[in-house]
Amino acid sequence: MHALPAISGKNKYYFDLEEKHGAHNYHPLPVVLSKGEGVYVWDIEGKKYYDFLSGYSAVNQGHCHPKIIGSLIEQAQKLTLTSRAFHNDLLGEYEQFITNYFGYDKVLPMNTGVEAVETAIKLCRRWGYAVKGVAENKAKIIVCENNFHGRTSTVISFSSDPASYKNFGPYMPGFEIIPYNDLGALSAALQDKNVAGFLVEPIQGEAGVIVPDEGYLSKAKQYCEDASVLFIADEIQTGLCRTGKMLACDHENVRPDILILGKALSGGTLPVSAVLADDQVMLAIKAGEHGSTFGGNPLACKVAITALTVLKEENMMENAHATGMALREKLREMNSPYISAIRGKGLLNAIVIDHKSPEAAWELCLVLKENGLLAKPTHGDKIRLAPPLCITKTQIGECIRIIEKSLTGLNQSM
Repeated sequence: MHALPAISGKNKYYFDLEEKHGAHNYHPLPVVLSKGEGVYVWDIEGKKYYDFLSGYSAVNQGHCHPKIIGSLIEQAQKLTLTSRAFHNDLLGEYEQFITNYFGYDKVLPMNTGVEAVETAIKLCRRWGYAVKGVAENKAKIIVCENNFHGRTSTVISFSSDPASYKNFGPYMPGFEIIPYNDLGALSAALQDKNVAGFLVEPIQGEAGVIVPDEGYLSKAKQYCEDASVLFIADEIQTGLCRTGKMLACDHENVRPDILILGKALSGGTLPVSAVLADDQVMLAIKAGEHGSTFGGNPLACKVAITALTVLKEENMMENAHATGMALREKLREMNSPYISAIRGKGLLNAIVIDHKSPEAAWELCLVLKENGLLAKPTHGDKIRLAPPLCITKTQIGECIRIIEKSLTGLNQSM
């Protein structure tokens, strides 16, 4: 476990509260935030920071976007929840909006990202039995090494990260793990007639922003079509303009058979997720066979419509593309001996820290925090750089100066 710096004053009060009363399942950066606006957050002592994590891409539109907050407040004063036992006046409107937005016949609304993944798994299996004709209880779904699709008991059953699965068994069967970005391995796995789906992240975010070879996604989709297998894209982190396209799959003109969305679907205000598919897939599930008390609630529907509208109205896709290119270019120009790799698309980026200390990435994030930028390591030596999509090129320049200054001070902090 990483050591924390000495903590005092107001911060210590809040840290101690969490330490005493909360489960110890996270290891946050030592900062207590109390306000957010656009690309900035403020701590309880009033210090301002650039947010370079964006709630793991849940805050693509920026913190407390006024239009999204306006919709949230307006709807919260009228009707928040009916459950799906009754109709409400916003669900159909939202379903029409999002299916037209992404070009699918149907949507199944859920709440959290991992709920949407679980829904996609159930939907794929049901399609496998009802449409493809897989023998009962024989359906398989192909997944990739180093995936991250959430932390429910089913999803960790096909994780290759011991931190996610160790001592949480027994595990759910029905999954085959293959290497990511390996078309040969996918082709071989698809020979099994019991395979119903291929679940993949277009870019592996949690693994350290691993971008596959150009053509991987389009060829994988074609392989799946040829084998009568559903191509399932987990775009929870990569979607909604984050990579410089509406969906990361759009970089290769790939249309998933099942599309999974979450995070920025609400602009960071409340849990909203969605699974989109055409009738042949979606209608395999009948009434009473899947559901959620909060899925498709009026508050979520209203907020999601506004959150999706903001992405297009404010050209966030185009801005993510342009500012992301600027960020990577300036990082390369920095030519730091401590950065061994720079990778990403749009504003989903990561740097790999090359330093003799295994704690260097964590220490660098502490220095970045002191200099006014918040980021977090993943898998030890990798740091994601993923600010809200409203960031400007001028602000990118300011952040580059913070990163450069922090890298210079890295040895002094070790």
